[in-house]
Amino acid sequence: MKNLYIYLILIILSIISISCEDFLTKDNPGSFTTDDKWWETEENARNALQIAYQGLPEGTSGRNAMLIIGLSDEAVGRQNYSNDYPQFTKSLQNSDWGVALHMWQDNYINIRSANRLLENIHRVYMTNEELKKRYIHEAKALRAFHHMELLLYFGGIPIVQKTITPAENKLARNTEEECYNFIISEFREAANGLPAKYDPADKERISKAACWALISRLALHYHKYDIAAEYAKKIMDLRETDGEGNPTGSPLYELWPDYSTLFTYSGNNDNNKERIMIRSYGCRDAWQRFAPHSLGGEISTSPTNSAVNNFETKQGKTIYELGEDSLAIYIETPNYKNNRDPRFGVSVLCPGEIYDGQELDPFSENNLNLDRIGLQHSTSTGFWVKKYLDTRDRYGGRSLDYMLIRYAEVLLNYVEALIESGDWKNPDVITYLNMIRNRAKMPDVNTSVYNTLQKLRELVRRERQAETAFEGRRFYDIRRWNIANTVMNGQVYGAFNPITGQPYEVEVRKYRPERDIRFPIPRGEITSNPNMKQNPGY
Repeated sequence: MKNLYIYLILIILSIISISCEDFLTKDNPGSFTTDDKWWETEENARNALQIAYQGLPEGTSGRNAMLIIGLSDEAVGRQNYSNDYPQFTKSLQNSDWGVALHMWQDNYINIRSANRLLENIHRVYMTNEELKKRYIHEAKALRAFHHMELLLYFGGIPIVQKTITPAENKLARNTEEECYNFIISEFREAANGLPAKYDPADKERISKAACWALISRLALHYHKYDIAAEYAKKIMDLRETDGEGNPTGSPLYELWPDYSTLFTYSGNNDNNKERIMIRSYGCRDAWQRFAPHSLGGEISTSPTNSAVNNFETKQGKTIYELGEDSLAIYIETPNYKNNRDPRFGVSVLCPGEIYDGQELDPFSENNLNLDRIGLQHSTSTGFWVKKYLDTRDRYGGRSLDYMLIRYAEVLLNYVEALIESGDWKNPDVITYLNMIRNRAKMPDVNTSVYNTLQKLRELVRRERQAETAFEGRRFYDIRRWNIANTVMNGQVYGAFNPITGQPYEVEVRKYRPERDIRFPIPRGEITSNPNMKQNPGY
């Protein structure tokens, strides 16, 4: 543990010394005279790998993967600790934008940590050679993960497979296709040397199933539907094994039976087979980020009414199918007579709701009302994110894990890939949509309505938003579907305002698809490297 603390200090010191201009070129703390000693013991190799793991995004802590929903039509971000987020929704970001700089630096730091281990682990004496091989595959998977994040934010980026010296500060951007092929290849190779699932003691480590899920996720993003379906199906076909390693009939991964407890401490356990890749304690700041201010929260992200209106009624109808009178009722009272998709109540807190003994009233003008809309640390829209909130966190001392990948996404990837590949008549489409809907206590798909490619596309997109609301996936979904220009432009609305009799007008957004589809390359990278080219429009 002492060595780990020393290594952490060295990492921090190196990060402090890194400037925008030469970020990729600064040597690792391993260049100190103690480096030879560091790479001698198995304990230090394990600690070095753990450093590489520390870079993975968490939910509401660390890199806050859930907060990126504020850059989508799903939520409004008002982070008092990251005021750079709202710049994006007004198309005001530029090459000095702090969010882009943070994402660029953080991912390349983590790539460097993985490369350091891959370059030096051969020097470490380990009694268990198979464990050493597994460490190598884990590091490759982590390196691929961070290249993937950069690719999805920036487009083509420099592929970095070794630590970079000052003399090598001339890396050009690889094409998107080159990056895609590299990442897919790395995940495939890593998966071959990793277990399909770990024992609880190692539950946070990246597995074969996680690599396959990430392949499916990336392939879907780039419309490689055959690959997306293939690797999702690989996970779906995994089975438990007996004491001799023979597969049994029990699936290795499956849906947690109760959606209402999935994001609470009841579902936060090792028996939950839906959890494919997690960050332990990754939602330790959920109460602060999402809970009503009257209950001690300092709201960073608030749901929009478009996210709220996406949820069907319990009868499987959208609110827009119900006629003008009924639509008006659901706009004013979103959970009217508790008749919405049960996932709604898991995901959103609404005006008038009583939560942990507090009635939520964002439109009361009482000066003592801490939940007043627009008040500092209060909701920006009149709604609150409820997912990953557990009232036992109100006074601290506990922390939920964050699910980076869960089995429901794998099923949705598989279904979407079938539909978009033209295989929309495949019976698996309805089978797995029903499985997801039924788990949430929603009725089967109405096949008399959803019986064309276009209608099934509409359904799976609505289902994905209802199932994964506020988990951080919507930002990528609207880009993959090429609808960002539609949903990210114009007036954003919140909850129904009883004073005006209309939905609350939150902000007007602007989105320029020709440039906003990508983040800007940080200015320091452009000025320090003549081979680094900026994204269009910046």
